[in-house]
Amino acid sequence: MDTLVTYAVDGHVARLTLDSPHNRNALSTRLVEQLYAGLRDAAADAAVRTVLLGHTGGTFCAGADLSETSDGDPLETTAARARELATVLRAIVESPVPVVAAIDGHVRAGGLGLIGACDIVVAGPRSTFALTEARIGVAPAIISLTLLPKLSPRAAARYYLTGETFTAATAAEIGLITIATDHLDTAVAGVVADLGRGSPQGLAASKALTTADVLAGFDRDTERLTQESARLFVSEEAREGMLAFLEKRPPHWLR
Repeated sequence: MDTLVTYAVDGHVARLTLDSPHNRNALSTRLVEQLYAGLRDAAADAAVRTVLLGHTGGTFCAGADLSETSDGDPLETTAARARELATVLRAIVESPVPVVAAIDGHVRAGGLGLIGACDIVVAGPRSTFALTEARIGVAPAIISLTLLPKLSPRAAARYYLTGETFTAATAAEIGLITIATDHLDTAVAGVVADLGRGSPQGLAASKALTTADVLAGFDRDTERLTQESARLFVSEEAREGMLAFLEKRPPHWLR
C-alpha cells in the first residue's frame, strides 16, 4: 500500500504529513484512513504533546478525490465516504493532544474542513483558500461540522456561496486560521514550544473546554449531513459539475 500520510515522532511532537502530491493531497479513502491511523497512534503515545499536521507539494489539500471510483450503490458508497471524512474530522477534534496545522500552499473544499478541525492553524505566504463545492453542484456539508463553529456567519455565507479564493490574512480575520505569517517555520516553532510546556492532563482538559460544543454538533448533525452530502454527490447536476472539472471545461450551466 502506498504511503499517503507519513508519521514520525520528534521529541514531544508527532508529525503527520499529507504526502500525496500527485493528486494535490486529495481526500481519497486511503489518505483519510492513513490520517486517522496517525491521529490514533499519536493519541496513544504518552510522550506526544503536539500533533503537527503538514503537507508536501504546493497544495495542503484539494478536497475530495473526484477521480476515485468504486463498485456498489453510488448513494451508499458516497455516504460511506462522507462518514469516513466525518470520522477523521472528529478524531482531530477529539484528540487529547493539540493538533497544529502548518500550511504553506493551497487549501480547497474538504481541506478547509481539516484545518477547521485543528486547534491552531499557522499559514504561510503561499497559502490560499476556497470553498468551491457550489461550483460543481455540491455543498460543504460534512466540513460544516468544523467550519461553521469557527467562521463568522457573514463570512460563511460569502465564501460558501461565491467559491472565491481568499488569502491567509483574510482567513485569519474570519476565524478560519490562527496565524498568518511570512515566517512559517518560526511561527510554528513558537507555537510548538509553548504547547510543549503544558502537562498532558492540562492540555487535554483545556482542549476539551474548547471543543465541547463542536462535538455536540457532530452528535446532532453528522448523519443528516452525511445523507445530504451523498444525495448531492450522486445528483445529475453534480455529475456534470465533477465531469466538467475533470475535463477542464465549463459545466453546462455556464454555457
